[in-house]
Amino acid sequence: DRKKMAVLKSGGREAITDYVVQQTFGRPAKASNAPLAARVACTLQTGRTHQIRVHMASRGSPLLGDPVYGSGSPAAPVRAAIAEAGLKRQALHAAILGFVHPVTGQPLRFETAPPEDMQRLEALLTDL
Repeated sequence: DRKKMAVLKSGGREAITDYVVQQTFGRPAKASNAPLAARVACTLQTGRTHQIRVHMASRGSPLLGDPVYGSGSPAAPVRAAIAEAGLKRQALHAAILGFVHPVTGQPLRFETAPPEDMQRLEALLTDL
């Protein structure tokens, strides 16, 4: 049985996520003046379970397709883009991973492009 993590004001373990909004998609919703979706680059300073998912949801911007931390269904144009792109999971991709090798002490860095379904989704969202 999996646990759902949460952001706590006190008593929790420290978790730090730096993030930058790289691109927004769609016209702002009238009530909130927020875009329909955004591409965000997150850098983890700590490594907690579901850290990115929890932090983005706590800011009111859950990951698209996140069944655990999502806040309901996204706007109709975003739902249509998700379906057309064939995204059947949360829109989360580790583009860059870096760590120090435990034996050699050598810093290692790995980069990879987003998977095809996420590339299709971004192209469709760009047209909103």
